[in-house]
This record gives sequence, C-alpha cells and structure tokens, in this order.
Amino acid sequence: MNWIEDEDIRAALKEMRTYIDITEEDLKKIFDLAMEHARRRLKKRIPVSLVMTRDVITVKRDMSLKDLARLLTEKGISGVPVVDDLNRVIGIVTESDIIFQTGQKRSRGLREFLRELIGEPHPKDTRGPLSELRVEDIMSTPVITATPDMDIRDVAVILEEKRIKRMPVVDSDGRLIGIISRQDIVRAVSHES
Repeated sequence: MNWIEDEDIRAALKEMRTYIDITEEDLKKIFDLAMEHARRRLKKRIPVSLVMTRDVITVKRDMSLKDLARLLTEKGISGVPVVDDLNRVIGIVTESDIIFQTGQKRSRGLREFLRELIGEPHPKDTRGPLSELRVEDIMSTPVITATPDMDIRDVAVILEEKRIKRMPVVDSDGRLIGIISRQDIVRAVSHES
C-alpha cells in the first residue's frame, strides 16, 4: 500500500524551504525502504507485556527468613519481589540470599571485599541469629526492573549482563504489574514464527 503520493512529496519539499539535491523518485524509494525496514523491525519486536507472568508472588519486608524459605519451597520458585503497601517494588530476595546467610559459600561481591579491606564487620556478623532475620535484612536493592513496553531482547541482554534470572515489571509509578524470567523469554522465542 502506497499512502504517499507525488504531490505529498512536493508539498513536503516546498515546506522545508531549502534545496535538497534528490529527486522525488529517489525520496520515495528511500521512504519505501525505510517503511519496509520499520515493518520488519516492529514485526520481530516482542514486548514484555506479552510474555511476562502477571500473577506474581510477593513478600513484605518484615517477613521472617523461615517463612520466606517455606514460601519459596512450597511454590517451587527461587526468588520473589519485595513490595511495600502500595505494591511498589522495594527489593528482591532469592534462594541464594538465604544460602549466603546460612554461611554457605557464595562469591564475594565488590562491596563485601571493600568492607573486609577497610575492616568493617560483615553484615552477617551484625544482624543477629538467623531466626531473627527478616526479608529486609537480606533483600537486594535497588532492583533492576523492566517496563511492559520493553522488548524482550533488551531484557535478555540485561539478564545476561547482570547475571540475574528474573526482573520485576513495573508501571510508571513503580508498582509491580508482572515479572519476566529467563524461562518466559525462552518460551516466547520458541513460539516465534
């Protein structure tokens, strides 16, 4: 379908009030090629909103580690977003956060290394017994989030670069509306025609 007529091109060129060394025919070809490229690009684009999980299990910051571990086990999941009373994402907590608190080996991050280097106590040493720990004591912040209109390919790059398995999906106010995981992206790509 060709929506642009020769007279439209002439009117646009006249409106520019400058000389452009290009024929009307060449300009139409460029425009048609650009439109075809845009159509192909948009056809391949898959927004997060189409593949994200909408029914998200969440926790509050004051949940105990014991209750968190039970929830992850019962639901067969490895991590959950932490939300406030307005359903805004304030953190994320995973199995590896729990494992780290129980003293299991986990690779040290730069923050832990610098704390040790300057002689600060490790957070684990100052938080008390495991039975007293809450989600807020071990959750990761700030949280890397996605928006519903992001392309899943962009999300895949972030997941890989940050070495994370999931990203909460938030609206413009930071409220949780879904979650997208590596598995969601793999499933979407497998159904792509």
